Amino acid sequence: MSETYDAVLDRIVDGEHATLLLEADGAVVDEYVIDVMEVPEDGRHEGAVFHAVVRDERIAELTYRQEETTKRTENAQDRLDRLSRPLSDEEN
Repeated sequence: MSETYDAVLDRIVDGEHATLLLEADGAVVDEYVIDVMEVPEDGRHEGAVFHAVVRDERIAELTYRQEETTKRTENAQDRLDRLSRPLSDEEN
């Protein structure tokens, strides 16, 4: 039986191992550590988003999702930008 998830590349350790966080309904539900060579080359960076298929308790397929990665990166930057703005006198 196969299950599908969004997966986010959390970190690469020693240039050899990639830690993927699997998400379901916006929440992290599992974590997998795989050989970095199993990650599609264009997605070998922190924050990369993938479509992951898990079969027999291992990642059987991993497809890089460039548009989703860009969207999440932009949303995170927008949040940081809003948080870094000084409060105006009216808001104090």
